Amino acid sequence: MGGLALLARSAGHKVTGCDANVYPPMSDQLAAAGIELMEGFDARQIALRPDLYVVGNVVSRGNPLMEEILDTGGRFVSGPQWVGEQLLRNQWVLAVAGTHGKTTTSSMLAWILEYAGLRPGFLIGGVPLDFGVSARAGAPASETGLFVIEADEYDTAFFDKRSKFVHYFPRTAVLNNLEYDHADIFPDLAAIETQFHHLVRGVPRSGKLIVKASDPALERVLERGSWSEIECFDTAGAWHATSVQEGAQHLFDVAFGGRSFGRLNLPEAGAHNRSNALAAIAAARHAGVPPGLAVEALARFRGVKRRLEHRGTRAGVSVYDDFAHHPTAIATTLAGLRRRVGGQARVLAILEPRSNTMKLGAMKAQLPDSLREADLVFCYGAREGKGALGWDPAEALAPLGTRARCFDRIDDLVGAVARAARVGDHLLVMSNGGFGGVHQKLLDALQASAPSARAA
Repeated sequence: MGGLALLARSAGHKVTGCDANVYPPMSDQLAAAGIELMEGFDARQIALRPDLYVVGNVVSRGNPLMEEILDTGGRFVSGPQWVGEQLLRNQWVLAVAGTHGKTTTSSMLAWILEYAGLRPGFLIGGVPLDFGVSARAGAPASETGLFVIEADEYDTAFFDKRSKFVHYFPRTAVLNNLEYDHADIFPDLAAIETQFHHLVRGVPRSGKLIVKASDPALERVLERGSWSEIECFDTAGAWHATSVQEGAQHLFDVAFGGRSFGRLNLPEAGAHNRSNALAAIAAARHAGVPPGLAVEALARFRGVKRRLEHRGTRAGVSVYDDFAHHPTAIATTLAGLRRRVGGQARVLAILEPRSNTMKLGAMKAQLPDSLREADLVFCYGAREGKGALGWDPAEALAPLGTRARCFDRIDDLVGAVARAARVGDHLLVMSNGGFGGVHQKLLDALQASAPSARAA
């Protein structure tokens, strides 16, 4: 929604907005763009009398402002519908869907198109470091008219329970992977597969589906029907990586159709990022970018905020931030960091199970195995209030034994991490929220305890 506000502002609209608990980097982007942000939802905000309310899916019935809008007959629309109707018409839309990797793959794809001189527009659920913003309009449709969008399967709004991406009608659609998530709105994986089927139904016959090979859920989606050309990645029969070398550097050859298009030194570690890169290269090729040029672009890709983002080093201890909040994402992020730092360095995982799926406990049984690469685990779970977990994290993490500790106060967690940290350690913070500013608190605590850290 913040990115949408930036796009509306660039289109010439006067934009204001309200939300609860907005945190960086989006709050910083909105302030830099001069977009007024009101904290909370108040029925008196109706006095602004806007021409249109664009409603995000965090808003539900009972929200005081939404109730006032309904009572007074205010004109409103969902965010995805507004994007689809006002921004994406007459554009070549490249949509990136999947349970994992949407933000990184979208950012890679936008950067490849930018590097090729095509000036794409984009709307991404994170901040690509190569652009510094999560959204921009791009070149006019009369010129290149390319628009990259992160295609989320979460529902659209309280009045439209379809997935957001059904509003986008892409010409190029990346299907990165598919597994169960969003337990608060989907009863099972089959329900999500139905939404992906709806996405596929909206891709024109002149379009292309870029699909991860050997993904059972995606295979079931395509069995229900596809009307566009399909091109796979992560398989020797299509786009794949060869001669992989991981360690201090992440190197591999990009191959397709019996040809190699160059050796890529990818700044982002891990097998999941190889997949993301292959998907982005394939999608960019559909839009006219030669694969060799795409490989050259990705060698210069700077990454995305909150995707293994290095936040600083204090007393010889490095702190990273990552958006991982699903067990699969937690496992792949830890594995990527482990490959980067080697087997001798210690990795300390600091986790906030904050997503709606996590709060419901739908994935709690998978957590211990997802954290197996961590030497120590520190888990935060509030016991009271709106963000409280509905389950006991200590009980869920009991299979990890003494490697795992749980806290219901962030300051207690920070103190425990600072005492446990040693020179050369790597602290990986994982949450899909602001986590109470824990990253800076950790850096400050490490700085304050530097003598003991060095002694350890």
